[in-house]
Amino acid sequence: MRTVGVEEELLVVDATGIPVPKGPEALAVAARTGEGEDVEQHDRVEHGEADTAGTAHLMPELKAQQLELGTPVCTTLDEVGRELRHWRGRADAAAAAVGARVAALATSPVDVEPVQTEGERYARLNEAFGVTAWDVLTCGCHVHVSVEDDEEGVAVLNRIRVWLPVLTAMTANSPFWRGRDTAYSSFRSQVWQRWPSAGPNGPFADADDYHRLVDEVLATETVLDTGMIYFDARLSAKWPTVEVRTADVALRAEDAVTLAGVVRGLVETAARDARAGGAEPVMRAEVLRLAAWRAGRSGLSGDLVHPMTGRPAPAADVLGDLVDHIRPALADAGDERTVDDGVRTLLARGTGADLQRRVHRETGDLSAVVRAAVAATSGADADRATAEATG
Repeated sequence: MRTVGVEEELLVVDATGIPVPKGPEALAVAARTGEGEDVEQHDRVEHGEADTAGTAHLMPELKAQQLELGTPVCTTLDEVGRELRHWRGRADAAAAAVGARVAALATSPVDVEPVQTEGERYARLNEAFGVTAWDVLTCGCHVHVSVEDDEEGVAVLNRIRVWLPVLTAMTANSPFWRGRDTAYSSFRSQVWQRWPSAGPNGPFADADDYHRLVDEVLATETVLDTGMIYFDARLSAKWPTVEVRTADVALRAEDAVTLAGVVRGLVETAARDARAGGAEPVMRAEVLRLAAWRAGRSGLSGDLVHPMTGRPAPAADVLGDLVDHIRPALADAGDERTVDDGVRTLLARGTGADLQRRVHRETGDLSAVVRAAVAATSGADADRATAEATG
């Protein structure tokens, strides 16, 4: 049984829906209960490679209007769900103690000026990357799945790379940016591409080849360190895991559970295929980048580039083929029913982006969108979330 851990980034918002720089204050509250890290401690952890998968935690992020949570190592999807709900609740309680709430939104619907979290490393990021670092206020979800070693990890990376855009589509939760509808379902995925090391890779010959690429990236002195190896999926620098990084933070915890099940199924399926000597799927990185763009543009509401054909196909068909591709692994892990139900629900009621747009259509108020997100983040269903936002 492969273990799985999930990290989520959340916005800290006030009653009007505006992200507020109270993340460090909320963390100070959490730290007094032993459930958070202080800013200076986290500043020594590589930004973007917290690699605390295995330790339940609340942490700061690049912007003071954010909090990050992480589950412990989990063996079942039920456990993933319990831990996500617990840590979302702890984050919300810590934010409430300083007059705010948390919202699982991948971008802020309302216009906001991002505020840098204090710390030497964050200051270096802002100095080195200018407006890319100044403007970014995005929240993603990272899923870690255990692998035997780097060789197995690279074999997995080579085989899952073509499916990663589908994960962006199924978690799309960022249609608004600076107070307007972007016409994207996941605009976070577009903003993220501004970082110089972000995006898809070609396949690797072996683990040595992977590490050579990392060394070559560092040798350019363009990124600060290994924490800025922002590949769509990568080997963890500190843990025996593959980390998949293409997802928006999911509005609902149950969608994050579905994502975790799909990622674990992908990793196990890829490892089995590698052991059996199966051929790696072929798709050039340039085409994969187009597939990722389309996933961010339409989410599950339009066509995606099918990983097996390189041609457009309805998102529901592509997602269904992904589940069929990993079905034996899902069944063996006991995840099949949870993932089937989760995917069926996603296709029926839509993504976080769909809920945000529905609330905005009904209210014309982006603050109402954030209130709905706060309610959904805390565990309310879609109807209740909308009612709370519009009532």
